[in-house]
Amino acid sequence: MDAHIKKVYVPMTETGFYILLCLQEPNHGYGVVQKVKDLTNDAICLAPGTMYGSLSKMEKDGLITFLREEEKRKIYQITNLGREVLELEGKRIERLYGNMKEMMS
Repeated sequence: MDAHIKKVYVPMTETGFYILLCLQEPNHGYGVVQKVKDLTNDAICLAPGTMYGSLSKMEKDGLITFLREEEKRKIYQITNLGREVLELEGKRIERLYGNMKEMMS
C-alpha cells in the first residue's frame, strides 16, 4: 500500500469507512446513503455533497472503481486496495476497542 494512501485514509472518517464497507457489493451513491442509514439506525446520514465528493476522491485514489451506469446512477465497487485500507482500519478500531475495554475493567 502506497504511503500516501495510508496517510490520507488511516484513520478513516466515518464517511469513508461506511462507503468502503457498503461497496463490498456493487452500489450507487444513493444506495450507499440508504444502507448507512439502515446499518446505523438513522444515526448517520451522509450528505450528498460529502458522499459524492468522497466517491470521486476514492475512485481517483483507486479504493473504489466505477463499474457501469444504470438509470443515470453510477455503480461502484471496492477494489483490492480499498479492501486493504478497510482491513487496516478495522484492525485499528479493534485495537482501540480492546484498549478501552482493558482500561475500563
